[in-house]
Amino acid sequence: MLLLIVIFTFGSVALAVISIYLLTAGRPTGVVEARLESMDPSLALIENNPVTTMAGRMAEPLNRIVPISAVEAAKLQKQLLQAGYRSPDAAIAFRAVQITLVIAMPVLVATICFILDRPLNNFFIWGIIGLAFGFYLPKYVLIKKTTARQRRITWALADMMDLMVVAVEAGLALNGALNRVGDELKELHPDMHYELDLVNLEIRVGRSREDALRNLAERTGVDDIRSFVALLIQADRYGSSIAKAVRIFAESLRTKRRQRAEQASQKAALKLIFPLTLFLFPVIMLVVLGPALLNLYDIMFR
Repeated sequence: MLLLIVIFTFGSVALAVISIYLLTAGRPTGVVEARLESMDPSLALIENNPVTTMAGRMAEPLNRIVPISAVEAAKLQKQLLQAGYRSPDAAIAFRAVQITLVIAMPVLVATICFILDRPLNNFFIWGIIGLAFGFYLPKYVLIKKTTARQRRITWALADMMDLMVVAVEAGLALNGALNRVGDELKELHPDMHYELDLVNLEIRVGRSREDALRNLAERTGVDDIRSFVALLIQADRYGSSIAKAVRIFAESLRTKRRQRAEQASQKAALKLIFPLTLFLFPVIMLVVLGPALLNLYDIMFR
């Protein structure tokens, strides 16, 4: 038991020292990346984040020990894109954090068990719990961040539709309308602004508008964005009026938002039953029946 604790403690200290070294060492930026960042910070291909760089360097030997399949790597990269992490090193950083927690949590549990002088059975049980916690905690955080970002994009879509209708009916082409709407949403809805900026960037570098819009739907993972992208692609392909199609979609989106709000309000009554039953009704019963029970106790026992 003592030997295991010494080994795990030494490994944790070694990982901490390596992390501090890699964090302070930094990584040289390429010429192309430096020129892109000097032109426009949003055009950077790789996020020069020291934490991401450190995690990437730590994850390289860890990924050799615990490799990941190509299917799982593609799925993880898609999840990170939907959560807003567009860096190519995001998947490596996520794996590094996950593996580090898988190692660190059992070490922490072993140290606590040794300090509290617990038996060996407790160490194995709590060690397995700590290992599972360290493995699933990054996934849980990723799911929560993805859900929150998709909710923000969904709420931003209504304002985007209204601006698209105004821009297209004013005479702007679809590319110009997307660029103008992205600039208008910079302060109010930054997530949608960044996504539209990426669409405009892909179109400027030579990718077709259909592929850029499909990539927008894949990056966000929002069903309303998928419907909007399919509508734009179909209207562009068959030459129909984009302004009319966007206006009809904006009206249907308003109806859908109103239905969602009504559904949420109807669910609120059902959700209030449980806190009322657990916290409010016992207090009311105590206030109403308390004096009567005290009088009954005095009459019967005194």
